Amino acid sequence: MDARIQQITLVVKSKADALEFYTEKVGFEKKTDVTDHGYRYVTVGPKGQDVELSLWEIGSPDAIGWSKDWKPRSAPPIFLVVDDCRKAFAELKAKGVHFREEPKEYPWGVWAIFSDPDGNLFQINQFSRRSP
Repeated sequence: MDARIQQITLVVKSKADALEFYTEKVGFEKKTDVTDHGYRYVTVGPKGQDVELSLWEIGSPDAIGWSKDWKPRSAPPIFLVVDDCRKAFAELKAKGVHFREEPKEYPWGVWAIFSDPDGNLFQINQFSRRSP
């Protein structure tokens, strides 16, 4: 299979609150915001990249009931790669982003973990070297 990941669904309590957090604090851009038959479809993502987070609000209707057990904080961290982890940490913390782990150094690089208002985790990584 020749494929690429374009979208990840992120379960949130409020699309409006999540949209504000990701665009105003994290610095992502709004990619999609469409309302159809009462359902609002919203995605955000890093500027200049194709990948998007689809903000799925708890209790949103779906045709086959597949999302009835979805909840925030039930997925592993989403990894974000940055050039300077400590700088990204300082910028996000200054905007009020809550970090669960401050930057820690490892032989492969530096990482820090933050959460969104719903408890979904993000790990920012600065790699010192990449495997081929």
